[in-house]
Amino acid sequence: MRNDLLFDFTVDKESKTVFINREFNAPIDLVWDAFTKKEILDQWWAPKPWASVTKAMNFEVGGRRFYAMVSPEGEEHYSIQKYTAINPKTNFKMLNAFADPQENPQLPGSNWDLNFSEEEGITKLSVTIYNDSLERMEKMIEMGFKEGFSMTLNSLDDLFEQLSKQP
Repeated sequence: MRNDLLFDFTVDKESKTVFINREFNAPIDLVWDAFTKKEILDQWWAPKPWASVTKAMNFEVGGRRFYAMVSPEGEEHYSIQKYTAINPKTNFKMLNAFADPQENPQLPGSNWDLNFSEEEGITKLSVTIYNDSLERMEKMIEMGFKEGFSMTLNSLDDLFEQLSKQP
């Protein structure tokens, strides 16, 4: 893993928004696939030792991903992501909300805007997360979102490194 890659995490309480900028030493096609294909998402979309288990996914406008974060003891916490816009290889937007096991969202949620760009083999991911309420954003931060998402993105780095070593 390269230590000189950009990672910036900013919380703006006034606008109820979190801004994340992160670079990966991987081509844009691979980074895009890592965010849009369940078989890859489930390899990294959870802070260790938790695991991500996708129950259903349909990556298209109007589609959704329903998944559980599963603890080593088997405890499950559910979330649903509803895709609202997709521009292949450059951007997608989604509503993200906690959910119950029957896929009922626990609102309010947050709107995610993910942008991808590549320069000289380095892919930059810019994520803007707008929260419908300040309380939800503060709860997310109190639950350790920054630390957990940082660990999760580091797991993605590790996955890219493993893939780069395969013939």
